[in-house]
Amino acid sequence: MTRTNLVVLDMAGTTVADGGLVEQAFAAAAERLGEAPEAMIGHVRATMGESKISVFRHLFGSEERAQQANRAFEEAYGELVGAGRIAPVPGAAEAVEKLRSQGRTVVLTTGFARTTQDAILAALGWQDLVELTLCPADAGGRGRPYPDMVLAAFLRTGAVDGVRDIAVAGDTSYDMLSGVRSGAGVVAGVLTGAHDRTQLLDHGATHVLASVAELPDLLAGVDDR
Repeated sequence: MTRTNLVVLDMAGTTVADGGLVEQAFAAAAERLGEAPEAMIGHVRATMGESKISVFRHLFGSEERAQQANRAFEEAYGELVGAGRIAPVPGAAEAVEKLRSQGRTVVLTTGFARTTQDAILAALGWQDLVELTLCPADAGGRGRPYPDMVLAAFLRTGAVDGVRDIAVAGDTSYDMLSGVRSGAGVVAGVLTGAHDRTQLLDHGATHVLASVAELPDLLAGVDDR
């Protein structure tokens, strides 16, 4: 029996290579609302990994305006996904399959809405890749940096007896904060997305990997100790 039996993975930037589509979709959404994206893009970059509606609440102030922006963003991102603009991070699907073959339960999480998450999974043919996928709405509405999605994975799967037996992996500082706040024993940053090694370590990463492809070997080593 392995010990770290629940693995919670981020999508965009961690398992999914979207080639900067978040920024492109944000720019399109801002323009559709008559706003200048250049004035806001710094905040968008700094908060990569956060629930998108939370980002728009900060940027636009009113709830109505934030919801309009979020809908425009999801539409723009969905259009880019539909145009074939995403791909798996090299080795990601194979890593998930290896994790599962090691007896681990794998959950994919995102800061996107469910409709966008489903569109990404369908575009990649990943509908059956993992046992469970979660978006902020599935965990009470709060996305990262809150630990809610990690804890929802813990509660829904029943895969481990305690939170220390969870591994969290992601490419942003918010992924790291979410993992730390959940109490996960392994919080692994990957260098295939938004933030660099220093940012990941500063926000609580226990390990930094070149990509998620290295995660199965890391966890095998952790379990052996």
